[in-house]
Order: sequence, then structure tokens, then C-alpha cells
Amino acid sequence: MPTVTLYNINGEQVGELSLRDDVFGVEVRKTVLHDAVLMQLARRRQGTHDTKTRAEVSGGGRKPWRQKGTGRARHGTTRSPIWRSGGIVFGPHPRDYQFCLPKKVRKLALKSALSAKVNSGDILVLDKLDLKQPKTRDMVKILNNLKVNGALLVTADIDRVVEKSARNIPNVKPVHAGEINVYDILAHNKLVITREAVARVEEVFA
Repeated sequence: MPTVTLYNINGEQVGELSLRDDVFGVEVRKTVLHDAVLMQLARRRQGTHDTKTRAEVSGGGRKPWRQKGTGRARHGTTRSPIWRSGGIVFGPHPRDYQFCLPKKVRKLALKSALSAKVNSGDILVLDKLDLKQPKTRDMVKILNNLKVNGALLVTADIDRVVEKSARNIPNVKPVHAGEINVYDILAHNKLVITREAVARVEEVFA
């Protein structure tokens, strides 16, 4: 059972916390992580790119010159793909890039990402994160106390005060436990998570 140090907002060690093996101690499956990240990035693509075929470009209603006798190659329309401003062959058209992984694979990918953070020592658990009012300065002070430069900041529930305090800090993304995903975990150097959020994650993904 992996054990991590528990910190307060002053960066002081206040104890230790045991994490569940079946969530934070699984074997890191790189292939599954790759597939999960690919799925997330594919869902972000708009897929609105488009090119016109020879049937869609304007003009080309008249044969440019007669079939024989000119010494030039035979052509029936100036909208042919071999002409300048002609149609595009096999060009991109609007499409949906989304694909879905099985539920068990998605869950395994998230567990692998969390376990990777534990293995590398890049997870910091806070005993609590209570801010009375939204102040970026206070959040910067907390991160400096933890010696963190860029992190995914996870709370148990939606916390508007924490969100407003952290959203303008470069390389810091505040989310709640229900929003954590593989891409965000891997994209940030550190994972700063509250003890309550750890319990929520273990409850959902165990």
C-alpha cells in the first residue's frame, strides 16, 4: 500500500496518508495511457476542415478548347484537379474524430496516471485547502510553500474560491475530483490534491 506525506498549506509535514493499492498502486500501462490521451485529444478536434472537389469549385462549364487540332492536351474542363484553381483530390472534409475506449480501459488509464505520479513522487496531498476569499496572492503563497511550480490542483467538490484564486496562475489548473482526467494529470508536473479529494477518487474508481 503506497504511503505519501500529508502537508498543510504552510508546506509543513503533518503526517502520512496510506493510499489504496487498487487506485494509486497499479502497474503503469503506457499503452493504455497513450490510448486515453489520444482519445481526449481527438475529442477536442473540431473537424471542420474542408476542400472543394471538381464538382464544387466554380466555373469550368465550357470545354477550354476543341478536342483535336490544337497540339495541346485534351481537356474537358478547367476545374480538373490538374488545373490551377481546380478541384482537390482526396482532400479533407468535415468529419468527427471522436472514438471511445471501453469503460474498464478508461478507468485503468486513470489509475495508471495516478500511480505514475505516486511512483515519481510528484503527488502532494494537503490535509485541507480552505481559503476565506478568492486571492491569487494567497494561492501563490501556498504553492510556494509546497515548492510547486505548475500543478493540477484537485479539490473534492467544486470550490469557486480555490478556482478563482488559481485560474490566473501560469501552469496551474484547478479542478474537482469529478473532473480529473489522464491528459491533465500527465500534462502537469505535480498533482496537488486534498485528502478529501483522495477519498472521493478512491470511492469512485476503486
